[in-house]
Amino acid sequence: MRAVRISALTGPDAAHCVEAEPPRPGPEDVLIDVHAAGVTFPDVLVTRGQHQFKPDLPFTPGYEVAGIVRSAPKGTRFTVGDRVAAIPHFGGYAEQVATNHRLVFPLPSSVSFTCGAGLPLNYLTADYALVRRGALRPGETVLVHGGAGGLGTAAVQLAKALKARVFAVVSSPEKAEIAAAAGADEVIFLDDFRQAVATLTDNVGVDMVFDPVGGDRFTDSLRSLKFEGRLLVLGFTGGEIPTVKVNRLLNRDIDVRGVAFGRPWWLDMDYLGVQWDRLLPHFESGRLSTLVGQTYPLSDASRALRDVDERRAIGKIVLRVS
Repeated sequence: MRAVRISALTGPDAAHCVEAEPPRPGPEDVLIDVHAAGVTFPDVLVTRGQHQFKPDLPFTPGYEVAGIVRSAPKGTRFTVGDRVAAIPHFGGYAEQVATNHRLVFPLPSSVSFTCGAGLPLNYLTADYALVRRGALRPGETVLVHGGAGGLGTAAVQLAKALKARVFAVVSSPEKAEIAAAAGADEVIFLDDFRQAVATLTDNVGVDMVFDPVGGDRFTDSLRSLKFEGRLLVLGFTGGEIPTVKVNRLLNRDIDVRGVAFGRPWWLDMDYLGVQWDRLLPHFESGRLSTLVGQTYPLSDASRALRDVDERRAIGKIVLRVS
């Protein structure tokens, strides 16, 4: 089969499409014929050895896929021929992948494989962040950084589905169009987002900040929170890991909450299925739908990874596998 392999930890340019042996599924694994694979920031990190999971070289990246079941263990919810999305423990940039059946989810017939490949990681992460860690309530206000990326658009859509008022932060007019298409109530530009929040909320601030970017915007994000607001830390795509002066938390009773989505994945994989089933009606209706930006063939995986690494992605980037 064709697969993308990383043979050196030198970044996206190390990704090459080669002929590889098909995976050998374990007793609890579903084997999937991959039609599309989502490109994620963790995929970029793993090409440099900067991810918490460090597979032995050579390895195949790829954290989320959509395709058709080739084989499945008896007693699971899947049978041969089912359309599915899945979160493999890497290995998704290939024509076949095997992963635990608890990390595989039914894909509605109304959802294309290209869109389906962008659902698992982004929408389950957004759900975990907004619902479980953030305890978002109807009528609250949410500021979403990276509002035109795959995770950002997922957060915008889900927050709207949860009846929140959503402000999306973007860095260009092209990205503003994507954030607006995702359903943001207001789209604001990075350079003056703090002042924009103050204006839009009559100097009250927002209830929640959803931040997968970090970097030098972090302090102004804290300042944009209202009394008893909470800031959700999902990652550091901006590169710099910010620090917190805790007096800022004390002065207005605000929270900074970490969102490590991998933890519930390992501690309780069944929780992912509960999340998916809760979101499934929204996937079926199209209310939650991947806003695909660019698609690339599997052979252009390095280019797709560079787009994510250099923050050129507008919408979700997806690899076409078959």
